[in-house]
Amino acid sequence: MPQKSDESLVTRRPKFNLELRGQTFCLGSETKIMAILNVTPDSFSDGGSFLDPEAAVCRALEMEREGAHLIDVGGESSRPGSRPVSAREEIRRILPVLKKLSRTLKIPISVDTHKYEVAQAALDEGAAVINDIYGLRNHRRLAKLIARSKAGVVLMHMRGNPQTMQKRPRYQDVLKEVKDFLKRSVHFALDQGISRSSIVVDPGFGFGKSAEQNLQILGNLESFASLKCPVLAGLSRKSFIGKLTGAPVEERLCGSLAAAALAIGRGAHILRVHDVLPHKQLTAIIDGAMAQ
Repeated sequence: MPQKSDESLVTRRPKFNLELRGQTFCLGSETKIMAILNVTPDSFSDGGSFLDPEAAVCRALEMEREGAHLIDVGGESSRPGSRPVSAREEIRRILPVLKKLSRTLKIPISVDTHKYEVAQAALDEGAAVINDIYGLRNHRRLAKLIARSKAGVVLMHMRGNPQTMQKRPRYQDVLKEVKDFLKRSVHFALDQGISRSSIVVDPGFGFGKSAEQNLQILGNLESFASLKCPVLAGLSRKSFIGKLTGAPVEERLCGSLAAAALAIGRGAHILRVHDVLPHKQLTAIIDGAMAQ
């Protein structure tokens, strides 16, 4: 494969105004940080740490102080092999947290769900973004709900589902297939009334991709600009970082920061992360240099 020229090492990100239920996020000059808050017993990195609503709220407020721009609350693990939970259980986990955060946080709340009932409960409590790992996948009812609420939506690519996604992931052309899926998801969202100014795309690092395929997407992330939507990169502590470095999940910060730096240089607008403060320092340096 031919080497990229030095001139292509940094991509000038297109600018967007992201509309989230009446709030406008200006994207392009400053990398935004979406902080992960899992209120689950079995997430791959922090499962069980924030099951207690008070602990979850304290962690969210801490991440806000560290510089997060959004908090992404999840009530169902999507790690490889994880088992689904009912909408009722997911709501039971997240609702006490959302009720308290909606009164205390100054930054928008995102909810990581693909279920209509969970999204409805979250939006009723003031959530501003629905982060859907299935990219809507023709889920017309959920799409209509998001459109009516004028919430933001993150459309992610995943091969299969969390139970099957890492079973020999195969692609003829991983970049083309992921982009084609996201293009269809964007068109579906638009057809259901969601404004283009409320859509973010996520290539889904670690969701049905091998380590090599993740690297191929990361190294060519600038190509997703063709979708004409802001790009989110969720690289934090992912298993491909462990495979490349040999580091266990709790020791993948350095690898996560390296991947995040490359993602920003390749055009990512939003980073979804566990470790807010180190990523905030990273983005301050890179954004400052890119502005020169």
